[in-house]
Amino acid sequence: MRRLFKLSLQKPELAGALLLLVLVIVFQIRSDYVFLSVNNIRGILGLLPETALVALGVTLLMICGEFDLSVGSVFALMPMTMAVLVVGGWPFWLAVGAGLLVCAFIGFLNGWITIRFDIPSFITTLGMMFMARSLTVVVSGGFPPRIRPGEVPSWIFAGFVDDGGLIRASVLWFIGIAVLISLLLSKTNFGNWVRATGGFMPAAAAMGIPTGKVKIACFMICSVLAGFAGMIQSLRLNSFLPSIGEGMELQAVAAAVIGGTALAGGVGSIIGGLIGATLIRVIDNGMVMSQVDANWFKFAIGALTIFAVVGNAWLRRRGRAMKVETDK
Repeated sequence: MRRLFKLSLQKPELAGALLLLVLVIVFQIRSDYVFLSVNNIRGILGLLPETALVALGVTLLMICGEFDLSVGSVFALMPMTMAVLVVGGWPFWLAVGAGLLVCAFIGFLNGWITIRFDIPSFITTLGMMFMARSLTVVVSGGFPPRIRPGEVPSWIFAGFVDDGGLIRASVLWFIGIAVLISLLLSKTNFGNWVRATGGFMPAAAAMGIPTGKVKIACFMICSVLAGFAGMIQSLRLNSFLPSIGEGMELQAVAAAVIGGTALAGGVGSIIGGLIGATLIRVIDNGMVMSQVDANWFKFAIGALTIFAVVGNAWLRRRGRAMKVETDK
């Protein structure tokens, strides 16, 4: 039991999970016990996949030792590209494929420029953030494209899949992708390469790991997931605006950090990133339900990020300090 407790203390996502439980209880009480009502859970689940998919990609990239600040702009560029192509007469699925290819290309550029010129990914993706946002406005022509209801199969990505109207298709997409990425990270050689590259890249390269290709692949996955999440939101709202996704990159980084992902790379988990994304959505919704001024939302996320980092560091130190008796 003592050994199990020691191991659990060293789990990077533990602090976020405990905080999530506490906040759910607090918001349930402060909202006169309506926070966990069916209607409110429906609202949380409607927004969660869009944030969580971006956080999932950012978490994977941070484990690999890099950052991507362009995900918020890619979040808007992909659905805008898709919508313009559909209005221009392209078949829906071909337009979706083209939009995702644009995302993959942006991710490739982020990774290639970062590695080829040996510059911080923070700088590369900061520049790409402005470029992609500008492209979104240019592609739209200054006017959001109008897609009539029924013109595209929105229900495949954003429609309700149960009779009670609780679960959207986006939740199923999110669960499937999360399981896939989690298995990729934990059960494949690529996942080992990601952790090794983020943990100590010179040692990983010395072992023959193609660190450059691994990082580029993570950049591409991160961008594709951000674009896919943006498409889901646009189809859910049936609105294609160049302004969506603003600030999403910082929320995604916060979600990864809250979930225990190390800023230096090499440490983190997909479940941790998802816990962090859930915390952000719970705080956003819980403050509204508790009638707290919405202007405190960003303050709460910032404080939560600092608290999670400090809490994880303390838990890891306590876990390492515990003595575990060896079996005789």
